[in-house]
Amino acid sequence: MAILSKTASTAVPKSGTSSKRRRREALWFYLFVSPWVIGFLVFLLGPMIASVYYSMTDWDSFTPPTWVGLQNYVTLITDDPRFWRTLWHTFYYAAVSVPLGLVLGLWLANLLNKQVRARKLLRTLIYLPTLVPLVATAMIFRQVLAPNGPLNDALGMVGVSGPAWLLDGDWAIPALVVMSAWSAGSATVLLLAAMKGIPKEVYEAAEVDGAGAVRQFWSITLPHLTPIIFFNLIMGMIGAFQVFAQVYILVPKGKLRAAYDGAETMVPYLFDEAFGNYHMGYASAISWLLFLVVLVFTMIAFRTARRWVFYETEVK
Repeated sequence: MAILSKTASTAVPKSGTSSKRRRREALWFYLFVSPWVIGFLVFLLGPMIASVYYSMTDWDSFTPPTWVGLQNYVTLITDDPRFWRTLWHTFYYAAVSVPLGLVLGLWLANLLNKQVRARKLLRTLIYLPTLVPLVATAMIFRQVLAPNGPLNDALGMVGVSGPAWLLDGDWAIPALVVMSAWSAGSATVLLLAAMKGIPKEVYEAAEVDGAGAVRQFWSITLPHLTPIIFFNLIMGMIGAFQVFAQVYILVPKGKLRAAYDGAETMVPYLFDEAFGNYHMGYASAISWLLFLVVLVFTMIAFRTARRWVFYETEVK
């Protein structure tokens, strides 16, 4: 009994040693996490709080800001037709490009999930465009979408006279949507990985019950993919509302300002006001209105997700 009590007393660490170890672990934790915390406070949270203040001022970034309250927001909503035009263009681009990317990614993933020749090569080729820098992609599509470019040449082969695309304000947004389909590879890879995770026994049971390929896709494959589809929907929607480089690089200004006005979205408008007209306060108000728009659509997506997103661990 004395030996057991002595062994037990030596096995249990002293409270002073334990607390010292906890303090050391906490110190290392805060040390390792401090770069992220400092970066978040200095480069994200700090500028966000500052932009809220500047959105209520008249500031050109060179002179001290002048407080104007909510005047910037009132002017944007009631007396700025350019704001409503760019907001409509942003809605138009998002409403077409996001569903197109989802459908294209789903179709490619379903195609690559089958036993086809050179499947690994096709997977690489489909994902490869997402690795190309956006500026390089824009320069490529400037040539593809030119009036005498490859796309119009292909349309001419089937008897269709292609438009001027980027030089025509009515066709600039569709041209940007065509370019957005170029990056469907990232969604394809995620959907393909989710398809590989569906148990084969489910398909075998469906075949025994007489379900065909189409029925299996709608009743088994698609419900299992809804979490990934929902993720791609949210990320694609946020990216579509923040589209910038494609518009700013591809659509020309100057003498063709009408074409640019037909394709200008919210972020290029914000950029012009901030760094072209030096209306930093006004641009800050635009950014926060854009943030509210994205927030509203994201909340709507989350509210409706419970009706169509299926999780394997969830019982309904």
